[in-house]
Amino acid sequence: MGIVDLEKIEIDSRVVFTLSLDNPASKNSMTWEMGEEFYSKIEYLKTLNPLPACLIITGRNNIFSSGGNLEMLKGFAEKSVAENRERMFKFYNFFLSITTLPFPVIGAINGSAIGAGFALSLACDVRVFAREGKYSFNFVRLGIHPGMGSSYLTKELFGLDIAKTLLFMADTWSGDTAYEKGICYDVVAGSEVLQRANELAISICESSPIALRLLKKNLYDQEKLADALRKEAEAQSENFVSEDFIETIRAIEEKRKPVFRDR
Repeated sequence: MGIVDLEKIEIDSRVVFTLSLDNPASKNSMTWEMGEEFYSKIEYLKTLNPLPACLIITGRNNIFSSGGNLEMLKGFAEKSVAENRERMFKFYNFFLSITTLPFPVIGAINGSAIGAGFALSLACDVRVFAREGKYSFNFVRLGIHPGMGSSYLTKELFGLDIAKTLLFMADTWSGDTAYEKGICYDVVAGSEVLQRANELAISICESSPIALRLLKKNLYDQEKLADALRKEAEAQSENFVSEDFIETIRAIEEKRKPVFRDR
């Protein structure tokens, strides 16, 4: 078992896979190693014949994902802008590869999803949130531009006003608030999220696979998403070498609020 686990179930002769983030030591934070494992499993699913009916993505350890791994982010501060730009673009695409799958993806967001973890949840086609979970884009509070497609996905899915609220204010929403704002399809207790996702998978299995594949293909404008990811990678690569980002790392380690000096 790795830090990304893939399991198969059968529903009335249709195959459904569940992919689980499983890195308890860091609250399922998103590392380079996790990204490589994640991408490898997504690419594997594309090779299956017949294709799965859908994929369920969830987290273990009562959390979905705490976002970008702190040690990985600290490492970016030691690299050049050009190197960070290239690596961040690749890192985003490890996880956002789910948008290229030719079948629906259900997000069983069983606990808190922060930063890049929240963005990954939005890249799922249908989402079920945990009522007691916390959901936030905390990028600007960390001195960095939003990443993992969050600046594109929030605006594309929910409109400019919601995008501004989530990204500028960095508010933390409960599962109930996320549901009221239309961010997720349903909200249930964390212990019931995976069961609810399985119910949605059963419903999806009743639809035409060909129709679903064509729908998935036509819903996403991959060129616009790729352009947004390049812009995010450019912005974050500059943030990582700023004094404000170094201050963020110090503040996290010293368990205090950062004092930004705009340099």
